[in-house]
Amino acid sequence: MWSVLLMGLGGLMVGGGISFHQQNKPRWVSISFYVLAAMSLLAAYLLTLPGK
Repeated sequence: MWSVLLMGLGGLMVGGGISFHQQNKPRWVSISFYVLAAMSLLAAYLLTLPGK
């Protein structure tokens, strides 16, 4: 369940990064959105791995 929510959050963050890039906002804003999206997608992947 949490992995699905984190994947959705990652998708929203990627969309936000693209949107801020198109609005000519500072570069660090869109890069931070991309980094947060990557972290969210990585966390979603790690939650799908089998535990011990």
